[in-house]
Amino acid sequence: MAAREFDYESTLEACARRDERAFQALYRQEAGQLLGLAISMLGRRDVAEDCLHDAFVRIWQHAARYRRELGSGRAWVHSILRYRVLNALRSGTRHIEMDDGFIERVLDDAPQAEAQALERSERRLLRHCLQRLDRPRRQPILLAFYRGLTHEQIAQRLSTPLGTIKGRIRAGLRALQECLQA
Repeated sequence: MAAREFDYESTLEACARRDERAFQALYRQEAGQLLGLAISMLGRRDVAEDCLHDAFVRIWQHAARYRRELGSGRAWVHSILRYRVLNALRSGTRHIEMDDGFIERVLDDAPQAEAQALERSERRLLRHCLQRLDRPRRQPILLAFYRGLTHEQIAQRLSTPLGTIKGRIRAGLRALQECLQA
């Protein structure tokens, strides 16, 4: 089932009612992409698998906290994984590639599991929107999302004032949102 056809909101609401089939469907739908994302952020499969497991345990335990009026179910699921990954990064289990060429290559090379999970049209649209951003806005967004770096770490890495980095990320995310909704 394609990501757009999958009803994340109803599935999460069913998980809140302890519907194991709904949870299994959610796992089948998202586990591959989430694992690919975690691996790309952490650089280590073993830690990424731990984060994925922890994220799904948390999703099951806290599905009742999801509120459809506050945002999409898919975004909620991804945010839980992202927080697990960021916690792993903060605890020192990270292995970050320091090659700045990664920033540009990420537009061309999605992790295998992620590439299989996303529809081609969604990937093309996201890639198109990211490529439309100028490099000063795109680079901090990719460092934050794919490498889990904080604003402070990005500012230090790019030798740019913190306020400038925050402004570029805000403006870049706004431009991405407009592009994706167009």
